[in-house]
Amino acid sequence: MAILAAFGSRGQPDAGILWHMTTETSTQSVDITTGIALTDTAAAKVASLLAQEGRDDLYLRVAVQPGGCSGLRYQLYFDDRNQDGDITREFGSVKVVVDKMSDPYLMGATVDFVDTIEKQGFTIDNPNAQGSCACGDSFN
Repeated sequence: MAILAAFGSRGQPDAGILWHMTTETSTQSVDITTGIALTDTAAAKVASLLAQEGRDDLYLRVAVQPGGCSGLRYQLYFDDRNQDGDITREFGSVKVVVDKMSDPYLMGATVDFVDTIEKQGFTIDNPNAQGSCACGDSFN
């Protein structure tokens, strides 16, 4: 499981939140044609973070970018820009936007928020990830 920095608006680091990535798949069957999903817990946390930003024009952008030991890494940040081909999904009051190049990598991926005594942060369970590097910061 990788730890990824959380970002506020426009990609500025938010030291208070950690993002985690996992390549484990659950025993439940996942329909990977539905795009990215946000659990109710994650949606509530994102809504809370957006409220702290004090702006109602931001949404959560999830992207896959080249980088890391295994070749790909997630980027999650609040954004107000619209790009050609963006795919928007709504989870309650939260909008999640994925660019058209990242969408195939995120089909069936689920973003959750974990808040336990051991860790706090967002996790991404992605059935498309074949594996991750030794440090767990990237996937392929």
